Order: sequence, then structure tokens, then C-alpha cells
Amino acid sequence: MAIARTTPCTSAPEPGAAEPAAAPAAVPAAVPAAVPAARGVQDGARRVAPGLLVAAAVSALALGVAQLLPSVSPLLLAIVLGAGLANLGAPGDRVVPRLEAGLAVAARRLLRVGVALLGLQLALSDVLGLGAGVIAVVVTVVVLGIVGTVVAGRLLGLSRTQTLLVAGGFSICGAAAAAAVDGVVDADDEELLTAVALVVLFGTAMIPLLPILAGALGLDATLAGMWAGASIHEVAQVVAASGVIGGGALAVAVVVKLGRVLLLAPVLAAISVHERRVARRQVAQQGGPQGGAPGGPGAGRRQPPLVPLFVVGFVALVLVRTTGFVPQGVLTAARLSETALLTMAMFALGTGVRVAALRRVGARPFVLAGLATAWVSTLALGGILLTT
Repeated sequence: MAIARTTPCTSAPEPGAAEPAAAPAAVPAAVPAAVPAARGVQDGARRVAPGLLVAAAVSALALGVAQLLPSVSPLLLAIVLGAGLANLGAPGDRVVPRLEAGLAVAARRLLRVGVALLGLQLALSDVLGLGAGVIAVVVTVVVLGIVGTVVAGRLLGLSRTQTLLVAGGFSICGAAAAAAVDGVVDADDEELLTAVALVVLFGTAMIPLLPILAGALGLDATLAGMWAGASIHEVAQVVAASGVIGGGALAVAVVVKLGRVLLLAPVLAAISVHERRVARRQVAQQGGPQGGAPGGPGAGRRQPPLVPLFVVGFVALVLVRTTGFVPQGVLTAARLSETALLTMAMFALGTGVRVAALRRVGARPFVLAGLATAWVSTLALGGILLTT
């Protein structure tokens, strides 16, 4: 059989040569593994983009309103807007499901980044400047506030996770603390949303109530500011109440409140250690040492991290801020970023607040929130009066 000869640069056969046999069809090259992975990333981005974009837009709106009305908290406004959207009825029922993927990212990942960035707003020197007495009050309020709330939750028959969310939110720094505790205990979504709604309701009620009580008790602006910082749930709520009090209340109230925020890291670490013990105990009860083995009775239970990564970031940034070497421009940008991320997260959490769900949980969480508010406020007032 004649074989056609071709030159390297042409494919035409020499004159008189037989026509070459058709070349076998080319076998498609295997699709690189990176292609499906890239497509997966693109699909994931398309799923989360609508929710993130809406959350970002709401965050920008809330921050703009806060600039015009400094007494308005962008975090609380975002929660209200999210809850309003979720409870619109048919329009909300059509919109919210399309945003769920992105809102889930905002409510979890962006919130944790925001909590970590909060560390740049705290310097150990500011807290130490309060003096040993006030520091002791802050620690007592947080520790005994959590313990008392947990005891009350047990007496009311609430779940352990629901009680811990309320205890963390009401004793430390409101909705952000409740969500941070959820990162350790992995509570049900409904329990977290209930805790966030309770923080908004009871913390907002404290804004006019505490200044009235401080006036009735004859407290001066400094003592009233300390009381506000040691007892009210959200930082923004503390600022609003201090504005009502007037005088020098605002400066001291914010520092006292940030002292409570500083205890977020050790509290989360302690809760995490406790949760790991609870998990091991449950595994042992379900199947002994093999309870957590693959396929065993405890196989599906998530083991809480010993120290969540965002808590490590929070502590690291507190230490960075304490050095005093961080430029003011960086601190300003970090504060804006932290507030924007937390506002996005609060909007995402707010979209999960359903009036029907709050009715369904019954009165017990509300009773616990009322008891926790009264307990923390009493601890704070008693401690301040004893130490100043």
C-alpha cells in the first residue's frame, strides 16, 4: 500500500500518490479537573450574589441614616428592615427565598469577620483606666449575668442552647454576642432569631427607661453612664441611652461597655470547652468510646472548636490596637468595615424573624429576657454603687 509523503509544512500528497486514509477522529482531551471546580465556584457566586448585594445595599442605607441621625443604630435598623421584609406577606415570601444563600453567608461568615474586626476598637489601656473597682463590676456583671440567666432558663424549661444565646446576648454585647455564641453551640436557627429579636425589644426599651430610673435614684451623669455601659445590651443602645442622660455619660458608658465586649473571647472559649464536655458525655451515654465512631450513635454530632478562629482574630486585633502603632486612618477604615459587615449580618438575621414564629415560641423566652435584663441591671447598679 502506497504511503503518501508530505512535507512538514503541508498536508497535500505528492503527485501520483494515493489519497491518504482519513485520519481517525481526534479523541477529546480530558476536561481538566479545574474546569468543573471553576464552574462550581461560578454557580456558587451566582447563588450568593443576590442576597449579599441586597444586604450590602441595606447596610449602606442604614449607615447613611445613622450619619443623618446619630441616635439611630445601623445594626438595629438593619434588623428591623430585615424583619419587615420577612413579614410583608406574599411579597416577602417571594423575595426572601431567592436571597437565602447570600443571606446565610452574611449571617455567618461576614458576622464573624465583623466580630473579629471589633477587636481593633478595643485597647487594654482604656479598660484598665477604669480602675480595679469598675473592672471588677464589669467582670461580675458578665459572669454572674450569664450564670443567673442560665439558671433562670433551666427553671423555665428552655433549651440549653436557647438559654446560652440569651445569656451571651444580654450579658455581653447584644445580637453580635448571641450570634457569636451560636458559632460555638450551633443552636437552631429559630433559637438564634428569637434571641436577636429579644435583644432588640428589651435593649431598646432600656434606652428611655434607664435614664428615667437614674434620675429617680439621683445618680449623676458619670454614675448613670457607668450603669448604662454595664447593663444595656447593644453598644448602640448604650450610646443612645447615654445621649439621653447627657453630661459626661457617653464617654464613660462606651468604655465600660467595651470592657464587657472584651470579655467575649474568654466567655466563648469557656462555653466551647463546656460544649465539648457535653458532647463527649452524650457520646459516652449513647455508645461508650465507640459512640463517636463512624456510623456510631454519636457520629453526626459536630464537635465545637476549642477556640473559634474569629475569637482568635478578635484577641489578636485587641493586642494589635493596644500597641498604639495602628494609624488612625486604619482604625477608621476598620471601624467602618466592622459596622458595615455587622449591619449586613443583622439584616440577614432580621429576615429570619417571623412574627408567627415568635408567637409559636410562647412566653417563656420573653420571661427569660425580662429576668435577664433586670438581673444584669441590678448587678451593674449594685456594683457601681459599692465601688464608687
